[in-house]
Amino acid sequence: MGSQQNALHQLVSFILGASAAAVLLFFLTSASSGARFTGISSWANGTVEFGAPAQEANPAGEPAAPAHAEAKGAPPAPEHEEEGELERLLRLVADEDRTVIMTSVNEAWAAEGSLLDLFLESFRTGERIAHFAEHLLVVALDGGALERCRAVHPHCYLLPGAAARNLSDEKVFMSKDYIDLVWSKVRLQQRILELGYNFLFTDVDILWFRNPFERMSVAAHMVTSSDFFFGDPYNPMNLPNTGFLYAKSSRRTVGAFEAWHAARESYPGKHEQQVLNEIKVELVSTRGLRIQFLDTDHNAGFCNNTRDFNTLYTMHANCCVGLGAKLHDLGNLLQEWRAYRQMDEEETRRGPVRWKVPGICIH
Repeated sequence: MGSQQNALHQLVSFILGASAAAVLLFFLTSASSGARFTGISSWANGTVEFGAPAQEANPAGEPAAPAHAEAKGAPPAPEHEEEGELERLLRLVADEDRTVIMTSVNEAWAAEGSLLDLFLESFRTGERIAHFAEHLLVVALDGGALERCRAVHPHCYLLPGAAARNLSDEKVFMSKDYIDLVWSKVRLQQRILELGYNFLFTDVDILWFRNPFERMSVAAHMVTSSDFFFGDPYNPMNLPNTGFLYAKSSRRTVGAFEAWHAARESYPGKHEQQVLNEIKVELVSTRGLRIQFLDTDHNAGFCNNTRDFNTLYTMHANCCVGLGAKLHDLGNLLQEWRAYRQMDEEETRRGPVRWKVPGICIH
């Protein structure tokens, strides 16, 4: 009874926090944290190939078309120049298993001392994850973000159509610009899958501390972080947070993204995470999509977190209103992480190592 009351209390807290949130809601597994994403198939039972998009059979047992083939009903590709630039960058950024990490920023988030700087710093201060920055594609939502990105990171891409929208400041949560923005993200992610690349999308207000691929199942088609996690990583009753989302390139996942984008019309005014939550059971039951939900003990957020550096892989500043509040809490958290990294092994083994500086948003 106590655990049920606690879960109910957490759920109520989440709903109250999420209603005011202003966050941009935009697997693989590794037995080690080596200099690339390989080694995943050796961790799993059996052999899994990641060098090319998976060829999956459709329900009738016929072989599927390659993931990069244009699927019926897919959104139109960007203009030729934009498409060529995207493919060029994907070739540069992807590891040898055709996996890319990606995030997105507007001018406010990319500014000096803002979220992009903290995000990149977390790779440098994390446990053997600095090399992941080499496989990071930063999607700029406006010209100012592109200029600043190019000053601090080698792989930057201007979102198609960004010039037609004013995305340089903080977007009001659930405004028309916000809704259009997050659905543009889904469209771009689908295109990356069609081109035969796997991706791990991470919101820029997420700090990385350890290799998150270690927590992801090689058997999953899609992996998402959770706002609330109820124990079973494959139970669609978990609440997804698509600010941290992995998808493996295959016909199945391309079809799932098509269905996801098409479902927008059935849920007018809802953002992509809300719509995914509405259709997740259908994707699992009728399309055979294997979705893994990540445990909040390891991939945490301000809504629900472990408060223990010993088990923390990533931390998302969700349930937090305003850029200033996010910067304050994430900056303090990163400073305490540096102190944790200086502790000796005996100190860390004694029990949970919790952050101490009070936060504006973080519990």
